[in-house]
Amino acid sequence: MSSSAKPLRVLVVGCGNMGASHAIAYKTIGGFEICGIVSTGNSKVVLNERLGGGYTLYDDYKTALDETKPEAVCISTYPDTHESFAIMAFEQGCHVFMEKPIADTVEGAKRVMEAAQRADKKLVVGYILRHHPSWEKFVEIAQQLGKPLVMRMNLNQQSHGTMWTVHRNLMKSLSPIVDCGVHYIDVMCQMTRSKPLQVNAIGARLTNDIPVDNYNYGQLQIRFEDGSVGWYEAGWGPMMSETAFFVKDVIGPDGCVSIVAKNAGAAGKSDNVDSHTKTESLRVHRAKLDKNDQFTEADTWIDMQDEPDHQELCNREQRYFLKAIRENLDLTDHMQDAVNSLQIAFACDESVRTGQPVML
Repeated sequence: MSSSAKPLRVLVVGCGNMGASHAIAYKTIGGFEICGIVSTGNSKVVLNERLGGGYTLYDDYKTALDETKPEAVCISTYPDTHESFAIMAFEQGCHVFMEKPIADTVEGAKRVMEAAQRADKKLVVGYILRHHPSWEKFVEIAQQLGKPLVMRMNLNQQSHGTMWTVHRNLMKSLSPIVDCGVHYIDVMCQMTRSKPLQVNAIGARLTNDIPVDNYNYGQLQIRFEDGSVGWYEAGWGPMMSETAFFVKDVIGPDGCVSIVAKNAGAAGKSDNVDSHTKTESLRVHRAKLDKNDQFTEADTWIDMQDEPDHQELCNREQRYFLKAIRENLDLTDHMQDAVNSLQIAFACDESVRTGQPVML
C-alpha cells in the first residue's frame, strides 16, 4: 500500500461511540481525509471539537452525500438506517464501512450486498473481534480442541445514563440477541466452520421503557451440522446482574479454552465499552489423562499483555478498509459472513417470538 497515494475522502455518518472512534481513526492513521460529519443531533458538534474543529457539519445525510461527493462513507447510525444509507452511498459510487448489523432485516442485508457488487465497491462490516489478536487466538485454539465443540458466551450490560439511552434507541428496531449476538454467532461459525442447522431462543421484556413487541433479555442456542452446540446470552438495562456477565468459554473432546478477563469481567465494568473486547488472558486446559486418570499436563495461561484498546481496534478496522480499497481485496466471503450471522440472529429472534425452534 503506497503511503504517497492520495487520501480517500470519507464522509462520517453517525457520531456516537463507534462513529466518533472511526472518525478519530481516520484522523490518526493516514490514508483518509474527512470531508464532512453527519448527525441529526448535537453529537457532530462535539465530535468536530474532539477532532480539532474545521469540519463541515450536516444534519441531513443525502445533502452531505450530494455536496461533499465522498469516495467512502462510514455509517455508524442506528440499524434501521443502515440499508438505505449504504445503498445510497453505493449508487453514488462510494465504498462503505458500516457498523454491524448490515441491515435490520435479512432481505435488507442481501440488498446491501447486491448493491455493493453492482457498484463494484467495497463493503466492510464492523466485526471488531475479527481484528483482535486475542480473539483470533481464541478461535485458533478452539479449532484445535476436536469436534464437536460446546461454545458458551454472553455479554450482559447493566446499562444506565447515556448507555441506557443508546440501548433503548437500539431496541426500537432490534433486540440485544440480534444487535449484539451477530458478533458471537460469527465467532461460533469461525470456530466450527460447520453449517448451523437449528436455533432455539428465549427472551423476556424486563422494562416498560422499550416497545411492547421487543425484549431486553435473550438467550439463543445453535446446533451445527458437525454436532457442535453453542449458546449466547445478552441483556441490557439498569436491572441486569453483573454476576457472570462476561463468559467466553469453549469446550471440545481434547480440552477447553476460556477468556479470563479478571479486570474487565469485574463488577462495575459491564457498561464500559472497552471491557467488551478485552481478553487479558486465555486459559487452556488439556483433557488427556494418564493410566491413573490424572491429567498429564497443567493448564497453561496465555497472557495478552499487548492487546489493543477499543480505539486501536477501530484503527485496525479502518486500516483494513483502506487496504481492501487500495489492494482491491475480494470481500465476497466477508459480506456473506455478515449476511449469514444476521440470518441466524433473526432466526433466533423468530424463535423468541414464536416459542418454537427454527430450522435453518
